[in-house]
Amino acid sequence: MTAVTRLRAICMAFPEVSERLSHGAPTWFVRGKKTFVTLWEHGHHDNDFPHLWCAAPAGVQGELTAEARERFFRPPYVGHRGWLGVRLDGEVDWAEIAELCEDAYRTIAPATLVKRLDA
Repeated sequence: MTAVTRLRAICMAFPEVSERLSHGAPTWFVRGKKTFVTLWEHGHHDNDFPHLWCAAPAGVQGELTAEARERFFRPPYVGHRGWLGVRLDGEVDWAEIAELCEDAYRTIAPATLVKRLDA
């Protein structure tokens, strides 16, 4: 199964999520407006390896990039907002990716949709 297929299954399971290309990359949106995950399947700019960018709760980016620099990084453009870059080359823990995507959704989605997710 490809990375885009796996991410699509994870992200589309959340309430009111849509997918479309943004800057040429598969991207998932809450209510068609707010991005929470973007997949760079063939790399992007200086990060010439498959990876994703996802929204992250406050402090998580710093914690994970310090703990596991080989897997996590501060992405360009959105890193200053606390977003997390996650490498998808090598062995990928898809359960961990699913948790990161859920955290990203919870970070971006309005409280009413988070309640629906929890129900």
